Amino acid sequence: MTKHTPRVLVIAGSDSSGGAGIQADIKTITALGGYATTAITALTVQNTLGVQDILPVAGVFVEAQMTAVLGDIGTDAIKTGMLGTKGVVLAVAANIPDGIPVVIDPVMVATSGDVLLDKGAISALKEKLIPKATILTPNIPEAEILTGRKIETETDMRAAGASLLGLGARAVLIKGGHLEGDEIVDLLVTENEVTGFPHKRINSMGTHGTGCTL
Repeated sequence: MTKHTPRVLVIAGSDSSGGAGIQADIKTITALGGYATTAITALTVQNTLGVQDILPVAGVFVEAQMTAVLGDIGTDAIKTGMLGTKGVVLAVAANIPDGIPVVIDPVMVATSGDVLLDKGAISALKEKLIPKATILTPNIPEAEILTGRKIETETDMRAAGASLLGLGARAVLIKGGHLEGDEIVDLLVTENEVTGFPHKRINSMGTHGTGCTL
C-alpha cells in the first residue's frame, strides 16, 4: 500500500502579514511534508506590529468548511488556532471526528498583546473543546487564564499542566517563553510524566507567529 501524504486540517484565523495563523500553519505543515487543508475562522487586518481589526466568520460557515474538507479529502490530524467566538468554538467542537488526533492551541492573546478570543468563548473552550485535545499547547498567559493560576516558575507550570489535564486534555505542552531568564523551558505534562525541553533564549524581534509555527 502506498503511503499517502499526511493530511492536516487547520481551523484558525487568517493573518494578512503571513507570519501567523493559517498562513504560518500552511507553511509549517508543507515544510514538514504534510498537506494542509483549512477552515478559516476569522479575517484579520494585521502586520508584525499588531492586529488592527478582526472580521469573525460565523460558526455555521466554519462548520461548512470542515464538512466539505472532511467529506472529500479527509484528514489524519486536526489543529486549531484562533477561534475567536463562542459560536465558532462550539461549531468546531461538535464537528471533530472521533479517533482523529487533535492539537489545540488555545489562542487567546497574540504576541503583540491583542485579544483574539471573546471572554464568552473561554468556558466553551474549557468545557467542549479541550476535552478533545490529544495535546493542548498554551503559552503562559493562556495557561494562567485557563487555570486561574499565576505562573512565575517552572513549579507553577507543572501545577498548571496538571490542572489542564484535569480539563480532559491527554497531554499539555506549556510554552515557557514568557518567563524571565536566559534559558526557556517548555514543559510537556502527561498523566504519567513531566518532560522539560530547555533551550537558550533567542533575542529577536521576530516573534510574530512563533506559537502557530510550533
